[in-house]
Amino acid sequence: MELFANIPTIQYEGAKSKNPLAFRFYDAERVILGKKMKEHLPFAMAWWHNLCATGTDMFGRGTADKSFGAAEGTMEHAKAKVDAGFAFMQKLGIEYFCFHDVDLVPEADDLKETNRRLDEISDYLLQKMQQTGIKCLWGTANMFSNPRYCNGAGSSNSADVFAFAAAQVKKALDITVKLGGKGYVFWGGREGYETLLNTDVKFEQENIARLMKMAVAYGRSIGFTGDFYIEPKPKEPMKHQYDFDAATAIGFLRQYGLDKDFKLNIEANHATLAGHTFQHDLRISAINGMLGSIDANQGDLLLGWDTDEFPFDVYTATACMYEVLKAGGLTGGFNFDAKTRRASYTAEDMFEAFILGMDTFALGLIKAAELIEDGRIDDFIAKRYASYRETEIGKKILSGEATLAELSAYAENMGAPELPGSGKQENLQSVVNGILFG
Repeated sequence: MELFANIPTIQYEGAKSKNPLAFRFYDAERVILGKKMKEHLPFAMAWWHNLCATGTDMFGRGTADKSFGAAEGTMEHAKAKVDAGFAFMQKLGIEYFCFHDVDLVPEADDLKETNRRLDEISDYLLQKMQQTGIKCLWGTANMFSNPRYCNGAGSSNSADVFAFAAAQVKKALDITVKLGGKGYVFWGGREGYETLLNTDVKFEQENIARLMKMAVAYGRSIGFTGDFYIEPKPKEPMKHQYDFDAATAIGFLRQYGLDKDFKLNIEANHATLAGHTFQHDLRISAINGMLGSIDANQGDLLLGWDTDEFPFDVYTATACMYEVLKAGGLTGGFNFDAKTRRASYTAEDMFEAFILGMDTFALGLIKAAELIEDGRIDDFIAKRYASYRETEIGKKILSGEATLAELSAYAENMGAPELPGSGKQENLQSVVNGILFG
């Protein structure tokens, strides 16, 4: 029986289309700034949300049926999810997927049995990948759901739990390499603390670094040549998490000598939980050479938790794509770490959600390219700092030749400096609106 038989292959029909099962802006073959849209936007399906999440929340059980015709908690169900996932990706033209280990198979009570199940399902995945050309973007291990990880994994106070986490990372790396994954992600779901009264922060951070160094050493030894990623998040489920934001994660990587192997996987909703814009964490990652991959979603600013909504804010998507284009693209891709709302529980809703997200980023790409080609923002920024390039004292500051004494003497002779020039914020915001809506 064909899965999603009532859903056609999704086609590009243009901005004026009113067909809910068609792309309005995502035209995979359209060339923008010298590259096809699908090359700018290597989209990925998150296994956990799309194939596993049923809409369960703290106040009620799930609304969506993700059994795909098999009994849940069985290997038959694991294979049914593979069949459903590949049928889904093919109909949307999505070329990548991402996974946690226990998204793929039900976790057994015995680690050896879990690993055997992972071997079995990864063989099945490989067959599907060879048949369809769909690829693995990145893999990771779920080290936050099981009760053993109540105090974290790398940050756990238990050496036995730490060892179990290491075993999960090893197997997840094995599967990632087996499937040809481009990256491997550490999301510190519970790597943090609830209170400092019972926490040795220095010890926990050093232990997290030890686990990551082991992962790098093992990954390289089995032929993994891709990037490792940290995915920053400030809180939830822990009150404070050690990978708070991009700047914090970069500082951690440099402190422990991990910056040559790691980049960042930036999620929009996590950035806003940290009190930043999505664009801020992208910019901080990019200027430090650490922008690797993106979890494409958005949060609800009226809600104080990680809602993982499909992105629909074109302004934010344009700002994102502006940063990505300026950085020269990603080593990873755009993983839709997003889920349909609890009341959107049908298979058709799943497709319409991905169409929304793909169209939003496609439109963001189009508009970001127009902003760059327009040039007014770049021109203004260049002129704003021109005094450092065009005056003798500015050139000395940039070259490192200026001293405090010299600058003090210069300031005494100068008198009161003029105001540094208007920031033109409102004008530049008008430029952006003109590109987006003009």
